[in-house]
Amino acid sequence: MTPPLSARLWPVIAFVALGGALGALTRHGLDTLWPPTAPGVSWTILAINVTGSLLIGLLMESIAHHSPRNRYVRPFWGVGFLGGYTTFSAYAMDVVTALERGAPQIALAYLTLTLVGALTAAWAASALAHRVLTHHEGRHP
Repeated sequence: MTPPLSARLWPVIAFVALGGALGALTRHGLDTLWPPTAPGVSWTILAINVTGSLLIGLLMESIAHHSPRNRYVRPFWGVGFLGGYTTFSAYAMDVVTALERGAPQIALAYLTLTLVGALTAAWAASALAHRVLTHHEGRHP
């Protein structure tokens, strides 16, 4: 007899929660070491969002190529840790804070750099990982 769905989901939920807590603590630690600048913009949060996007690109491509049978890898690292590590809500608040403090150029630069940086990092990491993993597996793109 198969356990009920809720019994099968609790371990996954626990891994997401643990990963999320560790990711959020890592982000908080980094943002505490390098706090926001005078206009209220945290360049550390920008770096966190870009590196987190890069890591999610690497992770998802690696999972796609290796299909780990461990059902907790993606929930812990992707949804949990990297979901807790990155923070687009704090990024949005930084943009609003910079605008409120009369720094529209900084707000626009921060907005643009975060969006372009995060999307480019995820795409580049995924493309590079795909190329490397495909070559390593003996298949050439």
